[in-house]
Amino acid sequence: MLLAGVFFALMNVSVKFIPHIPAIEIILFRSIFSLIFSYVFLKNQKIPVFGNNKKLLVIRGIVGSVGLIGFFYTLQKIPLASAVTIQYLSPIFTTILGIFLVKEKVKPIQFLYFFISFAGVLVIQGFDPRIDFFYAGIGIIAALFSGLAYNVIRKLKNTEHPLVIIFYFPLVTLPVASLISYFTWVQPIGWDWLILLWIGICTQAAQYFMTVAYQNANVSKISSLSYLGILYALFFGFVLFGETFGIMSYVGMGLVLIGILLNLREK
Repeated sequence: MLLAGVFFALMNVSVKFIPHIPAIEIILFRSIFSLIFSYVFLKNQKIPVFGNNKKLLVIRGIVGSVGLIGFFYTLQKIPLASAVTIQYLSPIFTTILGIFLVKEKVKPIQFLYFFISFAGVLVIQGFDPRIDFFYAGIGIIAALFSGLAYNVIRKLKNTEHPLVIIFYFPLVTLPVASLISYFTWVQPIGWDWLILLWIGICTQAAQYFMTVAYQNANVSKISSLSYLGILYALFFGFVLFGETFGIMSYVGMGLVLIGILLNLREK
C-alpha cells in the first residue's frame, strides 16, 4: 500500500510537471497505455475482455473519466497538496452516494464527520489565495464523480473481474479524449514524451500494488495508509515546486483527513 501511494504521488507530480499539456491530452496518452496493458493481461489470463454488465461498465468508464479529468486539471492549477486533499473527499461522496445507490446504512454521527471534512476544504479555499472558488469547485466535482465511480464498482464486484473494470476506463475514455484533444492539441516535445510514458507506468504500478494490498490484507487496516498521500504531496510540492502553506491551510488539510479517518473508523 505504501508503494502504491508512492507511485500515485509520482503520477501526480508528473502531471504537474507538464502544465502546458492539457489535462485531457495527458489522460489520452494514459488511456492508450492502460488500454494496451489491460488488454494484453486479460488475453493472457483468458478472461472475457468485455465483461457481463456492459451498461454499468460503460457508466463506470464515463464517471471515472470525468473524475480523473477534473483531478488532473486541479493538479495543474493549484498547489499539489491542496489538489490531493480535495480529491480525498471522494470516500465521503462514496458513502453519501452509497445510501442511494447500494443501500448503505450510515450512522447519524457520520454526517458530523462529513461536515468536518467539507469544513476543511472551505478553510483551505478561504485562507489560500492561490485557490479560488472555481478551482475548488472543479476539485469537489472531481471527487464527487470519483465517489460515483467507486459505487458503480461496488455494484459490479460480484459480476466482473477487476481488470475488466479497469479495462473499460480507457476503453470509454479514449474516443472522448481523442475527440476533445483534436481541438485542443498541444504537441508534446522533448521530455514531454518521457513524462507522459512515465505517467502511464506509474498509474499501472500504483493500481497493481494497491490491488495486491487489498487482496492480501485487512481492508480497514490498510486503507488508511492511502492517506499518507497528502504527506507525499506536501514533500514533493515543497521540494520540486517550492510550495508552502500558511497554518490555516494545514488546519484545513487536517480537518479533511480527520473527518475521513473518523468515518472509516465508524464503518
